[in-house]
Amino acid sequence: MQITTDKAKKGFADLESMVRERAQEYIQSVLEDEVEELLCRVRCARRDADSPTGYRNGHGEARRLSTSIGTITVKRPRVRGTSKEFVSRVLPLFVRRTDQVSELLPQLYLHGLASGDFELAMRGLLGEGAPLSSSSILRLKAVWQAEYESWKQRSLEGVEVVYIWVDGIYVKAGLEKEKAAVLVVIAALSDGTKQILALESGYRESEASWAGILRDLKARGLICPRLVIGDGNLGIWSALNNVFPAAEQQRCWNHRMRNILDCVGDKKQEQAKELLRKVMYAPSQAEAVKAKHVFQVWARGLGYGKAADALDRDWERMVAYYALPKEHWVHLRTTNIIESPFASVRLRTAASKRYKRVDGATAMIWKLLRVAEQTFRRLNSPELLTDVLAGAVYKDGIKLTQATTEAIGADQRMAA
Repeated sequence: MQITTDKAKKGFADLESMVRERAQEYIQSVLEDEVEELLCRVRCARRDADSPTGYRNGHGEARRLSTSIGTITVKRPRVRGTSKEFVSRVLPLFVRRTDQVSELLPQLYLHGLASGDFELAMRGLLGEGAPLSSSSILRLKAVWQAEYESWKQRSLEGVEVVYIWVDGIYVKAGLEKEKAAVLVVIAALSDGTKQILALESGYRESEASWAGILRDLKARGLICPRLVIGDGNLGIWSALNNVFPAAEQQRCWNHRMRNILDCVGDKKQEQAKELLRKVMYAPSQAEAVKAKHVFQVWARGLGYGKAADALDRDWERMVAYYALPKEHWVHLRTTNIIESPFASVRLRTAASKRYKRVDGATAMIWKLLRVAEQTFRRLNSPELLTDVLAGAVYKDGIKLTQATTEAIGADQRMAA
């Protein structure tokens, strides 16, 4: 019994190395199978008259390949005299790490792992002999920068954008005196998926910076979105009026609530939050107006006149989502769709300060967001987005029929 237990303990301790050995053997066997497929014969078999020309020529030098289960070593087979070059589908030339390992590196770097620590960290994660060093991240940064520049030039023709969220995230770089904004645009497409449209460094979310981004997107084929959601910065709204004047505009409720709560005493903030949530989550625009009035009476009664007045400012932009499907309201009230993936970036100020210039941070942040983009949640009821894109009219989240829409239009003309 004791001998069996000792073997089990040893087996568990060697489990990872056993898995790597089996993976190494499997990949090596697949490489040999690829050669057999190319030559149409197994090793040591004579060539038939109908078989392709060529023969085996040993193996190349051992190559290390970093995978998510560690680093393995394989030898790439060589062939000679063939009519076409042997190109492995499993192990292409010059590849030294799997996609999973490559995706891990930008996350480690942005989350605070310095370049000089990479070799030690990678040895711990991938095992001794991992083909990575402190210089690997420098080479990867150059690759990411090139990918980012190419991504910024891509065509947006045929991309059916329904909603877009815009926000500015501030980072501090070592050689720059002031924080600079990284301006982000994320879109909801007609199939319900979300996609990063733009990410650029700008100066304090100015109108000129936002206008430059919007004009570039429009020049590359972006259609006018139905609704744009952003915070209270005046730069985006002025730019939007110039570039996409037909787009409806929605102010972020989270930003507005923070501004209002700054005008309320600490002891009354929880009560204020509860009253403001009733405004934000009112089932209809009329109910939102009533809840707003209740808050304002409460605030003025306690001497918080600024808080009461703040809720009136830009009111039409605060309730624009009522003219869109109720199922989408949860997505349209705030810019959380941008802020959530950026939460880790904001919490790692020290990592951001490693950059000498903000331009260097932008490509890295873009790389991290591209990885996060793969896990973005689809919008609720995506089947409604086609109607929204086509210009369907909604009142308090309910789609109106054509007859109802015409009647409302007639009433408005008569009132005018």
